[in-house]
Amino acid sequence: MKICMINGSPKAGKSTSELLIGYLLPFLKGNEIITYHMREIVFSQTQFSQIQSSDVLIFAFPLYVDSINSALLRVLAAFQDKGFGNKNLMVYCIINNGFYEGRQNQVAAEIMRNWCRAVGLTYGQTLGIGAGEMLAFIKDVPLGHGPNKNIGTALQKLSQNILSRSQGEDLFISPNWPRFLWKIQASLFFWYPRAKKNGLKRRDLYSEDLYS
Repeated sequence: MKICMINGSPKAGKSTSELLIGYLLPFLKGNEIITYHMREIVFSQTQFSQIQSSDVLIFAFPLYVDSINSALLRVLAAFQDKGFGNKNLMVYCIINNGFYEGRQNQVAAEIMRNWCRAVGLTYGQTLGIGAGEMLAFIKDVPLGHGPNKNIGTALQKLSQNILSRSQGEDLFISPNWPRFLWKIQASLFFWYPRAKKNGLKRRDLYSEDLYS
């Protein structure tokens, strides 16, 4: 089976989407896999032919304001303009977000479902993962164990549907980690350092002027 995977993250460096693709690959061993980063897609006929000739198309991308990012939107629009001759192509998605709750990805999953309907492809399933920025900090924890228990179980279910080219109910999960502890760690190890890097103090993050 030929599987095409598209990393839909706009980040130039390492991303959570890249990490999740890496997690999924071992579940798909024995198949022909082509991986594109969204920045590498120039809509050449060769690239589109590779995508179109696949049996499965997988998008992995981060949530942006409860939706998809503008760069990925342009890719989807370009694909729609070209049209898919292969109507047997199955589409699956892995969406991650910075909120704790995986269900925050539900609207983006519906957008992808509607895009599949518009281009005449079959929507297979979406795996929506919460606390995405946390995953890089626990990447050394084996899948299916500790805080990565839910992710390992969900990826196994998703991969089974991919390999059988079956449809399944969307899966929305959060890490096996207390929400209050995640909130504290996110502030100390992600948001506060990110604010400092951009010339802000901690109190600035709680200022109403920042959001006005």
